[in-house]
Amino acid sequence: MGNNRPTTRSKNKRSRTDDNAEAAAETFRRILSTGQVSEDDINQLYMVWKPVCQGCRVNTKDNPNCFCGLIPPHNGSRKSGLWQKTSEVVHSLGPDPSKDLRPSPDSPAGLTNLGATCYANSILQCLYMNKSFREGVFSVEPEVLKQEPVLDRLARLFAQLHSSKMAFVDSAPFIQTLELDNGVQQDSHEFLTLLFSLLEQCLSQSKVSRSRKIVQDLFRGGVSHVTTCSKCGNESEASSKIEDFYELELNVRGLKTLDESLDDYLSMEELQGDNQYYCDSCATRVNATRRIKLRSLPTVLNFQLKRCVFLPNTTMKKKITSAFCFPGELNMAHRLSEGSQSEMIYDLSAVLIHKGVAVNSGHYIAHIKDESTEQWWEFDDEQVSNLGQQPFGGSSSSSAAKPYPSESVELLSSSPTMDIVGGSHTDTTQLRSDSNSISHAKTFSSCDAYMLMYTLRCSKSSSEKVHENYEMKTLETVTPISTQQHGFPLPPHLCEEVEQLNTTYLDSCNQYKSKKECELNRIMERRQEVRSVLSEAPVQSLDKQYFWISSDWLRQWADSIVSFTIDNSAILCSHGKVSVSKVGSMKRLSAEAWTMLFSKYDGGPALSKDDNCNDCIFDVARTMALADNYRDQRMLMKEIAEAALAGQYQDGKLYYVSKSWLHQWLRRKVIDSPCEGDVGPTASIRCLHGGLMPEQAPGAKRLLVPEALWQFLHKSSMTVKPDDIVGCSTFSLDSEPCAQCSIELTEVASLEDNLRELKLRQKQNHDKLAMGKSISINSCSRYYLLPSSWLSQWKIYINAIGKNTAAAEPETLSCIIDSLTCEKHSKLLERPPDLIYKRGVILQKSPSTDVLTIITENDWKLFCEEWGGIETKGILAEIVPSTCFEEESFGSCEEMPISEDHMNMIDEANSVESRKPIIMTSPEVCKDCIGERESCELMRKLNYSNEDICVCFIRGKEPPKSILEASGNGLESSRRTSKRSRKTTFGNSKKLNVSASTTIYQLKMMIWESFGIVRENQILHKGSTTIDGESDCLADLNIFPGDLLWVTDSEIHENRDIADELSDHKMDMQKAEEGFRGTLLASNISPQVVSEACLN
Repeated sequence: MGNNRPTTRSKNKRSRTDDNAEAAAETFRRILSTGQVSEDDINQLYMVWKPVCQGCRVNTKDNPNCFCGLIPPHNGSRKSGLWQKTSEVVHSLGPDPSKDLRPSPDSPAGLTNLGATCYANSILQCLYMNKSFREGVFSVEPEVLKQEPVLDRLARLFAQLHSSKMAFVDSAPFIQTLELDNGVQQDSHEFLTLLFSLLEQCLSQSKVSRSRKIVQDLFRGGVSHVTTCSKCGNESEASSKIEDFYELELNVRGLKTLDESLDDYLSMEELQGDNQYYCDSCATRVNATRRIKLRSLPTVLNFQLKRCVFLPNTTMKKKITSAFCFPGELNMAHRLSEGSQSEMIYDLSAVLIHKGVAVNSGHYIAHIKDESTEQWWEFDDEQVSNLGQQPFGGSSSSSAAKPYPSESVELLSSSPTMDIVGGSHTDTTQLRSDSNSISHAKTFSSCDAYMLMYTLRCSKSSSEKVHENYEMKTLETVTPISTQQHGFPLPPHLCEEVEQLNTTYLDSCNQYKSKKECELNRIMERRQEVRSVLSEAPVQSLDKQYFWISSDWLRQWADSIVSFTIDNSAILCSHGKVSVSKVGSMKRLSAEAWTMLFSKYDGGPALSKDDNCNDCIFDVARTMALADNYRDQRMLMKEIAEAALAGQYQDGKLYYVSKSWLHQWLRRKVIDSPCEGDVGPTASIRCLHGGLMPEQAPGAKRLLVPEALWQFLHKSSMTVKPDDIVGCSTFSLDSEPCAQCSIELTEVASLEDNLRELKLRQKQNHDKLAMGKSISINSCSRYYLLPSSWLSQWKIYINAIGKNTAAAEPETLSCIIDSLTCEKHSKLLERPPDLIYKRGVILQKSPSTDVLTIITENDWKLFCEEWGGIETKGILAEIVPSTCFEEESFGSCEEMPISEDHMNMIDEANSVESRKPIIMTSPEVCKDCIGERESCELMRKLNYSNEDICVCFIRGKEPPKSILEASGNGLESSRRTSKRSRKTTFGNSKKLNVSASTTIYQLKMMIWESFGIVRENQILHKGSTTIDGESDCLADLNIFPGDLLWVTDSEIHENRDIADELSDHKMDMQKAEEGFRGTLLASNISPQVVSEACLN
């Protein structure tokens, strides 16, 4: 094909060392023969002659002049040590505090999540970003803060959010002050309600007017529950009572927009029928109407969207995830009960979002608008992202990348006037006021919005008017708090603490930066040092001076950040010189490189080119000569052994060795010296008495070998184990087998012959029982009952031959029969087996599974003779038809008048094919003891634990017949399935580990996890029976280990994540929603407020 591409298959492979080893062996032979070591011999044995290696991927051991692979190539790196990536070195220094630096003073700071405190972080950010509330908290006197720890921690937290240099603030001090559990997810609305109540109490101690009533002035409004008589038109006395509110709780189920929810909240309720109202004026129960009227509205209007609903069917809570629309501007003037002469325009200022579909889990984040810059920000615990001019993202760039997708914004009408913000649609709708003025407002939609915050927008004149009306405590208007400038200064007592924290933080940033620079400089200096030494390391000529150094030390030095002294002890021989056997563990350094290392690290010892050890060289030469001699002898002895195995003997004296041992010896690889495999050539043919084991004994097969081979084997064995007399005993050709062992073997052989004859005789006497054939039963004959387990053991015993002759003998019959009768009543403890008619012959129904087996009278007599039984103590069995048994039960025929037709029916019933035979035993069956035992077994069965059942998922409407039968047969506790049935698979089936106390609900959750079938869609069956309910235990429904259940999917309910179900169920299993009980939020609040917050 004209392909001239060069091959690179063997480019990086190491060269073979066969030639080097042969050259070294020849050098050692020459040294041993001449008795002198020349310089050329030193160069050959220490591999000094090898060229300087360049280009190896790894450092080779067979070349002391190779320094490749000690450091990575240019721009390369390693996982650890001196040459790891710079980023990993920096990572090992710990987290960089400067990464937590606030991007800019205009960028808000986040709050740390302590585990499950995102609900609190979101609320705290909403409160802090409200400029009036923040400044009200900052205005509280220091002495009041000292008396109120919660208020003090809140002020400090706000101060850090205001002026901290860090991108996020630690929320732990405030959370700990409230005594909240960091690991428990709570409801953000409940938290806000209780926090407002607590702050009202704390702020009431302040003498600063703007601080003392800041919660009430900003968030409190008034409502009345008005009941009007339809007959006289009078309102109830309670209708004039104004109740405070801090948020309006709006329904979202079945509603699509905020206007619809407000209409629903203010709608009129008809009181009729059983709900009629008692009118004091009419002095009777009459029809009436009831509604909520808004009397006053706060500056900050909070809407709590009731996405959590209670499902009576499942007794659990469910989150509503339908889309909900709300405007950017909201006019509430027409919503007041008395109306308002001026517009009351509220701007959307915050959206609290609950991510997730479960009620008791998920994640809270907040989208909040900065009042000063009109920019929207997303607050997700520590992460804060810029959303631009829109609450769900706009065209402006984000300051931090967020993993959450933008909220969907849906079209509310088919109006052609439409804006697109951040890839989402917003509808421009018309907002009408009482003055008929028209303004355009964008409407947003979200599936996860949980709370909406609107802030009152008012001009200077309207602000003054509203403020004046509020001072007059009128009911129609609200009090807006005048805002301060954006750069509101912190009070000195708060500013000082924040400055100290900032100083500490900036110091830690500078310390880390200094530490980082110092470490990186140190590493760069070390790398440069290693490169310079290794560049000077190769010795360019054989005539130049050089030094030996340990490869291990050099490798550690070249790859370690920390330096240490030179250690050449690993390459020293016992004479204190360079060992020739360690040539693969050392490198040859130039004098210049050695000087650079030794002058800085000291240690050693210094080993120059003249420090080679001639004594070790001669020792190795002699050892190699001995090894060559042993290999040559072994190869010769191997040929002799193979000839001996083939039956070819040489002239001379012969000796016995173990035949199996010699086979193993021949298979072993030829090595340089004797090893453990050469030990014990006669161990298996030596008896306990020290003589030659007779060849008939198990494992005593032997073989004759020539004297030369025996002497070699004996010498090798004694070299490895000099004291092993037993394993290396000498047995010549004229050695006689041990007389005592021969006698014992003869006796054993005789006993085995007798036993074999005895077993054969018993098999002939009981041919049908031995072959497992069923015997035909005659009602006129006598039969006996034997335990099936004993018969099985007897069959194993008589059929055991060869190596299985050691099968255990069955027990004597007298002991077995005694165990079948109870001590209390001397009656039979087992029920007799069932009989069936088959082709006109009576047979035992299930001989393979019955506890007792029927045998003939002749078999019983022979068994008594063979196995020590007493004929008169056997379990006698008589066969009688069931009709005879019934006649005996109900009396004789003489006592009853019987018609001719009745007689014909009896004759027909007594025919052979229609009668069901029954076994009558002597002694009788003890029903009391059997009933008691079966009751205990049933109780044990009902109390099983950690056992497996099989569940099969059927995708069609009807299951296969095989599954129905297998599932239904599980009801028979004692039924044994055939081998064919046990091998049957049921398609998509799985084994589930259950206990008797496992409920159907828990089982369905396991099925949900295994097959992905929603719990409500599961239709569970056992056989043809449908399993209803979820509270029953498996034992209550007779579901036992090994049972097969099958399940179908109704596909009625939509699929959902099992994690949400598990989370909800776990929370429901806990105490009934304790909420914030036990925390500081509930300690100083009336029980009524706590209970109302928990219910919401």
